[in-house]
Amino acid sequence: MVPEGWLKTNFGSVAEIANGQVDPKAEPYLNMPHIGPENVVSGSGQIIDVTTCKESSLISGKYEFDEDAIVYSKIRPNLNKVCRPSFRGVCSADMYPIWVKRELDIEFLFHYMLSPQFYKIAVAMSMRTGMPKINRSDLNNVTLVIPPIPEQKKIAKILSIWDKAIQATEQLLVKSQQQKKALMQQLLTGKKRLLDKNGVKFSEKWEWRRASDLFKTVSRKNNSKTEELLAVTQDQGVLPRSMLERRVVMPDGSTQGYKLVVPGNFIISLRSFQGGLEYSSYRGLVSPAYTVLEPVKSICNEFFKQYYKSYDFIGHLAVAVIGIRDGKQVSYEDFSFLRLPYPSLEEQEKIAKIFSVNNHEIECLQKKLEALKQEKKALMKQLLTGKRRVEIEEASECQ
Repeated sequence: MVPEGWLKTNFGSVAEIANGQVDPKAEPYLNMPHIGPENVVSGSGQIIDVTTCKESSLISGKYEFDEDAIVYSKIRPNLNKVCRPSFRGVCSADMYPIWVKRELDIEFLFHYMLSPQFYKIAVAMSMRTGMPKINRSDLNNVTLVIPPIPEQKKIAKILSIWDKAIQATEQLLVKSQQQKKALMQQLLTGKKRLLDKNGVKFSEKWEWRRASDLFKTVSRKNNSKTEELLAVTQDQGVLPRSMLERRVVMPDGSTQGYKLVVPGNFIISLRSFQGGLEYSSYRGLVSPAYTVLEPVKSICNEFFKQYYKSYDFIGHLAVAVIGIRDGKQVSYEDFSFLRLPYPSLEEQEKIAKIFSVNNHEIECLQKKLEALKQEKKALMKQLLTGKRRVEIEEASECQ
């Protein structure tokens, strides 16, 4: 059903897709900016890491675009990559420059092409042929239901406000993450010292001990069948499998041979891309293939949890373990010979507190960002289909 006042048409009637490629080796294209699918952030419209045609050493035919165009990736899996460049340039032959006609506002079309509903249409179209792409004729035949221009502009303005809020939150998140990386380099290696409880900077020289002096392996088996199964992940640490949103493979048969993990244990992961050591705040069982570590000296768990994710630790581990970059499993023997920092317990706790505050800030920003994206997605579904209408201010007549 077409909303009142809206026009049912097709893409080709209200928009024009570029036809005719240019030579990126020739002037004036040689020194123009070049955009490929790799330069557009999925689902956001953001353009990153742009270089010129000359810098990219391009040789094959490309399409030219200008400030009035939308640039859209036409090949899976990049069908949700669409951008609005603020400059003239050249785009990959895997992308379409698109211009609008009088009946269509370009910002409205841009947000429409970013919407989940258009992405579903694009995926369906790309599956009609042997090649996973959208043909020009297919795109021209896509049905569009569009409001009058004033309503299009108002909808685009509302969604742009949400985009700015999302981008501002993303920038704050990146800043906090960069701050954490800098802190890890300074605080977890002793390059920067904090103040003790008396307000005096810690000055005692750090001990660097073998890992085997600080952690031992433990293997508690024959546990209760009621113990929960744990998953060891590199993005979320150790957590109950029931908390994982993604599907996990459950074990067949008995778990009697599984190892018991208790809060405060560290686990050497089966893959070592990010250092390979994960901390557990939970009690439960893990596969016997994992190595479970327990501290033999007084430590601050959070200090070592952060250290095992630092570039300093990963760098030392990479030297000790050949093949770590390929995701090789780290053995306890490999780990045991590494030298680990062991400052006073008070200094460990002070450092951990700094990271606790920083991690809380990052988590809050991540939650805020996800909430903004979900709210915008819901708003797009309503505004771009006419399920929710916007009020249009009528232009006042001159007296």
